[in-house]
Amino acid sequence: MGAGDADPGADRLTGGKITDVPGVLVGHHQRLGDGWASGTTVVLVPDGATGAVDQRGGAPGTRETNLLEPENLVQQVNAVCLSGGSAYGLAAADGVLRWLSERNLGFPVGAQPYEVVPIVPAAVLFDLPRSAWGNRPDADFGYAACEAAGEAVAMGTVGAGAGAVVGSLKGGIGTASEVVGDVTVGAIAAVNAAGQAVDFATGRAYAADHEVDGEFGVRWPDRPGEVPGQRTDLNTTIGVVACDAALTKAEARRLTVAAQDGLARAVRPAHSMFDGDTVFALATGAQQLPGEPGSFAVAARAGALDALCAAAARVFARAMVHGLLSATSAAGIPAYRDVWPEAPTIRTGP
Repeated sequence: MGAGDADPGADRLTGGKITDVPGVLVGHHQRLGDGWASGTTVVLVPDGATGAVDQRGGAPGTRETNLLEPENLVQQVNAVCLSGGSAYGLAAADGVLRWLSERNLGFPVGAQPYEVVPIVPAAVLFDLPRSAWGNRPDADFGYAACEAAGEAVAMGTVGAGAGAVVGSLKGGIGTASEVVGDVTVGAIAAVNAAGQAVDFATGRAYAADHEVDGEFGVRWPDRPGEVPGQRTDLNTTIGVVACDAALTKAEARRLTVAAQDGLARAVRPAHSMFDGDTVFALATGAQQLPGEPGSFAVAARAGALDALCAAAARVFARAMVHGLLSATSAAGIPAYRDVWPEAPTIRTGP
């Protein structure tokens, strides 16, 4: 099952999407059924973006994260790869590198246009029990996700969210955005946390208060819900927060720190020993913040950055709620809509 085969009810785009940030594209590829429930999501920035990362929890699975530290050489990244498959799924990033290298996109290391090394940080989530052993994303998944990339962003049981589980419920891909002054801030999250995302006594999502203009499309049921089976304690939420501001690597990292706060608002508990919660930042640089780094206007710049950080926390929390509500059951894991079928009031898609 590829990106074009997403569940018709899995494209809740009310509330914005990460591709509202100009220059950011998203593609999914997944396989569901016949012993499969896993996939890959790629966030592409063909023109490059300043990158950063923040990792929390005790069980991370990552690639190319050290180069994002502010003191290291590389400033721009070309894509971020989010994948299921645990450590095996890091192979999906190889396909992203291949796709980018075919287009001469990457860090120049020679005189010829094709002499580049694509910069593709990656993170994986644990979804191995949802597929037959040995069925996990590989380089072809990453390449196919790049081929599918565009401004539309399907949500739910797609891409890296195909096999995701949040607490006792099916998790999935969610996205959201908002505008702060002249800057657009967006997020995408693969919701796969060990913690719960909803209060089972009421059916209300923990981050429900972050809703903007009825975007979640839910009348919270205010009744208990029962879930068959057992929750899993091996998870990890991974995602990206993006903006079109011109930020340094250190400033971009502040966005990731704030986005982790949004994650903690959406699931309880967060950042456990069994999660490897990892959030990347991409700053495309189209909009200037007031004051340049090191200038006398540092206070104004810090204030503007702080507003973006507050937005990063909000959009990441909202993206996680969208991932919860848009998910459909897979691999025997019930979705929110199965436990509280009366709750959703908005169903988009064909």
